[in-house]
Amino acid sequence: MAEFSMQEALQQFLKQSKMKSAIQAIQIEELWEELMGKTISKYTDSIKIIGSTLFVHTSVAPLKNELLYQKDTIIQRVNDALGEAIVKEVKIN
Repeated sequence: MAEFSMQEALQQFLKQSKMKSAIQAIQIEELWEELMGKTISKYTDSIKIIGSTLFVHTSVAPLKNELLYQKDTIIQRVNDALGEAIVKEVKIN
């Protein structure tokens, strides 16, 4: 019988679970300030993942514009933080 560490078992469970995107969204929310900085984090209202798309909501128009220019950076930072290529697209609302 093969032995698994707790981390390996949880990772395997998450790969097969329907809760995976919700858990990843929580992870991203927790890391958002570290990934994007205090100012962006402060004015970000919500973050969701649906499929491979990250939805970032803010009501601050200049921030929306700034985030639109940083889509590739956001994708790279989030995927690096999660350790796998989860996010392929970013939508700013």
